[in-house]
Amino acid sequence: MAVNKILIVDDDSRNIFALTAVLKAKGYKCMSAIGGQEGLDILEQDKDITVVLMDMMMPGMDGYEAMHRMSKDPSLKDIPVIAVTAQAMMGDRERCLNAGAVGYISKPINVDELTRLLNDYI
Repeated sequence: MAVNKILIVDDDSRNIFALTAVLKAKGYKCMSAIGGQEGLDILEQDKDITVVLMDMMMPGMDGYEAMHRMSKDPSLKDIPVIAVTAQAMMGDRERCLNAGAVGYISKPINVDELTRLLNDYI
């Protein structure tokens, strides 16, 4: 059986800590990165990552730029990205999906909703 490894990319360590705790309790293996570039570096090195939870609003390389770069890389373009954002305004969901995300979840995260989304891709 493949390991259900999730990469959490978020510039807020509290969000990473909370998501990791919840997901590990549900049997997922988690890795984390504190920015878009670090997330891409981890994806290049670890080919076992099944899904990326990508914070969209980060300093430096944000989630939109990271997803754009993933889409241009043949080895990364098929890894599903779920957009995680505090931006829950009209049009934000569509903007994330148009940028390449397979799903969208707003903060604070509804764990049941996140689990349903993850089950679609794991």
